[in-house]
Formats: sequence, C-alpha cells, structure tokens
Amino acid sequence: MNEVAGRRSRSGGGASRRAERTAISFETARFIQRNIPNFEILNEEALQIIEHNAETVLEEIGVNFVENPAALQRWRDAGADVQGERVHIPRGLARKLISTAPKTYTQHARNPERNVEVGGRNLVLAPVYGPPFVRDMEGGRRYATLEDFRNFVKLGYMSKWLHHSGGTVCEPTDIPVNKRHLDMLLAHMTLSDKPFMGSVTEPSRAQDSVDMASILFGKDFVQENTVMTSLININSPMVFDGIMMGALEVYAANNQASIVSPFIVGGAMAPVTVAGTLTQVLAEILAGVSYSQLVRPGSPVIAGAFVTSIDMNSGAPTFGTPEAAHITYGAGQLVRRLGLPYRSGGSFCGSKLPDAQAAYETANSLNMALLAGVNFMLHACGWLEGGLVSSYEKFVMDADQLGTLHHLAQGIQMDTNGQAMDAIREVGPGGHYLGCAHTQANFKSAFWRSDLFDYKPFETWAEEGSRDTQTLANERVKKLLADYQAPEIDPGIREALEAFVARRKSEMPDAFI
Repeated sequence: MNEVAGRRSRSGGGASRRAERTAISFETARFIQRNIPNFEILNEEALQIIEHNAETVLEEIGVNFVENPAALQRWRDAGADVQGERVHIPRGLARKLISTAPKTYTQHARNPERNVEVGGRNLVLAPVYGPPFVRDMEGGRRYATLEDFRNFVKLGYMSKWLHHSGGTVCEPTDIPVNKRHLDMLLAHMTLSDKPFMGSVTEPSRAQDSVDMASILFGKDFVQENTVMTSLININSPMVFDGIMMGALEVYAANNQASIVSPFIVGGAMAPVTVAGTLTQVLAEILAGVSYSQLVRPGSPVIAGAFVTSIDMNSGAPTFGTPEAAHITYGAGQLVRRLGLPYRSGGSFCGSKLPDAQAAYETANSLNMALLAGVNFMLHACGWLEGGLVSSYEKFVMDADQLGTLHHLAQGIQMDTNGQAMDAIREVGPGGHYLGCAHTQANFKSAFWRSDLFDYKPFETWAEEGSRDTQTLANERVKKLLADYQAPEIDPGIREALEAFVARRKSEMPDAFI
C-alpha cells in the first residue's frame, strides 16, 4: 500500500490528486494526547470542602447496595457499618481501597494498532450508547433494529476520529431482550476491529461478554489484559443495584474495566446547586470504585460523571448548559485528585433533529469535555433527543467535528516550523503568503478541514441543490455504508463466535422484558 501511495505521489497531475481524495480510507487517528492545560474551576478550599462533605455523606448518610447480599458481606469484612442494605463507609476507607486502582490502563483491540490508553493526558472517543430509537432523513424516528445496530458499528469503524466501537450504539428492539447482547457483541467483534464494550444489563450477559472475548482474544490473554471497558451506572441518588453491581463483579473478577458512573439530572437526582451535586457525585464515585477494588484489587476502573441540568417547567433534561459545564470541570479536578481515569461529556443535545439547537448544545458539550480533562468520552457522536435517538446524520456530523478536538488538543507548535520566521522574512512588508515556501510545505496540514461542511461559493452551492448540512450528512452516510469493507478476521474465530451465539440462544426461551 505504501508503494502504491508512493507511485501516486510521484506521478503528479490532477488525476492522481483526485484519486487520493476519493480513495476509500479506513484510517483511524490515534487516541488524543492533550498538549493543552485542563480547565480548573475550583480552588483548593472548594475542593477540600467537597471532599470533606462527600466523606460525611458516606459515613453518616450511607449508600444502598440493594439485592446483593454478597456485596454487603464484602463491605462488612472491609470494616463498613452495614445496617440492612444501607452501607456506612468510615471516613478514609473508600480512599484507601481506591488506591489499588490503576491510574492508566490499555484496552486492547483485536487489531493492536487500534489499542487505546485510558487515563493520564489521553482522551478516547466512543459513540452514542443506549437509544431505543433511530432517525434518518428517509425513515424519520423509529424503533431501532439489529440492521441499524450493525450500520452504526460500520459507521464507527469507518470514522477516522473515533477510537472506540462503543457498546449499545442503539437498542435492537427486533431481537429478544435476553438475546440481543449476543448479536451486538458479535457485530462489534466482526464488523469492526476497534475496542468495544461488554453487556451490563444482567450479570450472566456480562459473563457471556467475557466468554466471547475469550474466544476472540484467547482466555489467558483476557485474564491478563483488559479487552473491554463497560458502563456501570449508579442509580442516583446513592443506590447501587444488584444488576449493575453484579455485572461490575463479573468484569472486575476477570480484569476487565468498568466505568463507575453516577447518572445525574440536577434537581431530580441531585441537588440543584453545583457544589451539592459535586458532593453527591464524589460520594457515589468513592463508593462504587472502592467496591470494584473489594472484588479484585487492581482491577481497572474509570470514575464517571454523566451530568445534565433540568428544565424546571417541563422536567426535561437540558444539555450544553453552564451548570453542566461547571460540574464537569469540577468533577474532573476531583477525579484527578483520586488518581483515576475520568469519563464524562459527549455530543449531548435535547433537540429532536440535527438542527441549530443540536449543533450549539453539542459544540458546548464536546468542548467542555475536552477542557475538563476527560479520558473516556462515551456518546461522542450520534446522540439526539436527550439520548433517546441514535441519528444517522448526526453520527457523521459529530464524528466529523471530533477532528476539531484532536487539533485543539495539539496545542500551539513552537518549533522552528511553527515560529515561521523564514516565511515572515521571505514575504516581508506588503507581500502575501500564498506562494511562499513555508506555505507550500505546510498547506496540506496547516488547517483542520471538515470532510462534511460546504465551503463552496454561493453560486456553486446553489447549482448543486442548495444542500444543508443534514442533507450532506445523509449523503455521507450512504457513501460510507456503500464503501464499507469488513476487517479481516480468522475464519475459525468467527465460526467459534457464531457457534457460541447460536448455543446460548438455544439455551433460553425468548424474552422481551
């Protein structure tokens, strides 16, 4: 392939340049490494107050671990005061337990070139997670199917700026609830070679995820390395249910990563004030992450914070708001002081269509996450209607804009080329830089350029049908899916995965609840 590219570049001419621009590419950018500072909104006094208050919540108010006697026993053995299903965690105990969690970890992909490093100064981008509906320009809003799910996995695989295949990119409602996780995992494992997430909707489904990953990677490799990062939501305020904790137990026991993430709608699931919400978020993180270390010390874990505000008139969640930004910035500071990777942010919006509201709210949310120091960003593209909808058009619109995060994170180059003194000398007063040697050497990479937006003059744009961004995105979706080529996979591994899925499906009757 490199030799072919070399011949094209030497041949010169417009034809070769056009071929280069239109060639099918499966390039994926490496995970983001920040060369810019994190935005820190809380001073030391504020951080200490919130940390003190969170420890007070754990000790005096406590948290509930429901329908999970084994969890309660683990906490008793660790020294907590357990009263019924309420766990009171002595001041300092959670922090002591958390100290065994790794500061960073590698999630391996079946293509080693797609491996990601989670934590530190890094940012890993993963697509939307969980919507039961999908939307596109032709079909409108409808329940998602397995075909939709597979399409989104393909789009994620072909998206340059996405590092991760994600998990439930939409909920395939045409497959029984108790079996759909098998089809979803099979799609991630065969239609993409990027890292992926496991199932968390029931502990046995988490075990199926581990078993399928063991077929894909090898059992010993899975036990010694992290190949899945999966989302464990806390039922805020301060309830850790048996299903989610059961899934966490499976993953932690098998050395797989979990995102321990409060699900906060301010004013409904947490106080209306920023400091109050941050106190609850930190208390929930401390309890959840420390529990993962009770299951297996050293198991990888991400501290999460899904945060949105609420419209006090309608009760609907709102996105891209200043309050959500304050909480996201503050939570980043608190998580870094714990020495943990941080999950937050996404392409959040409340709009029903990929319109101006969606664009404003999404832009606010994405840039907020970058500046907050997020290490793992779920929902990075495709989110619509408050997370109820996976949008085809918005998926590619968001995925395109993720390129700006990569370029912002690079910071300002201050090497000799970046200083551009040779260009300034060459052009001098009154000249222009279009033809100077420095511009000619840098023009291809000097400025980030959207692969989707229309930069043409008005007359050309009008002649081509006056297409808006949603129309352009719709066309891009169709082109990407038409161009899709599956990554190679060992036929024996594929057969073994398909046989596992068939066997597990045959072992249980269909259930749609």
